[in-house]
Amino acid sequence: MRLILAIILFASPIWPLGRNPIPGDPFVIVNKENNQLAFISDGEIQGTFPVATGKNTELTPEGLFNVTVKAKNPYYRKKNIPGGDPRNPLGSRWIGFDAEGTDGRIYGIHGTNQPSSIGKYISNGCIRMHNNNVEYLFDKVPIGTRVLVVKTKRSFEQLGKEYGALR
Repeated sequence: MRLILAIILFASPIWPLGRNPIPGDPFVIVNKENNQLAFISDGEIQGTFPVATGKNTELTPEGLFNVTVKAKNPYYRKKNIPGGDPRNPLGSRWIGFDAEGTDGRIYGIHGTNQPSSIGKYISNGCIRMHNNNVEYLFDKVPIGTRVLVVKTKRSFEQLGKEYGALR
């Protein structure tokens, strides 16, 4: 029984200890320095995308986090706007992560109903993407995927190697 429990815990995609990702695992890097996001999988950068981040440096938390929640056509609680409504600022997808001890419902990577905001420092802390880009990412990123948020001049290649995501 103990062996089965150990296998379940250590094989779990959300097991937090010692995981940086394992080479080949999906990994997301967001660089607030240039408002770009890189998606890494199978040991290679699969794509880079423009994003919008916080109005100031403190609003979008930095660190290594885990994806904990995913939603299609997410509901916007603050203003009671249903998913799919063109007024919904979260766009078509929500990929929530556990920044600052939250449960994945406060900070996330999401779409937008304001595509002109992408590339800017404009959000209240979330990471905005064009809807078609976040839909691509949503389909590739399982619960438990690691998300690194940094502000640095280092390249995605350097960061990916440092965190063990790139070959």
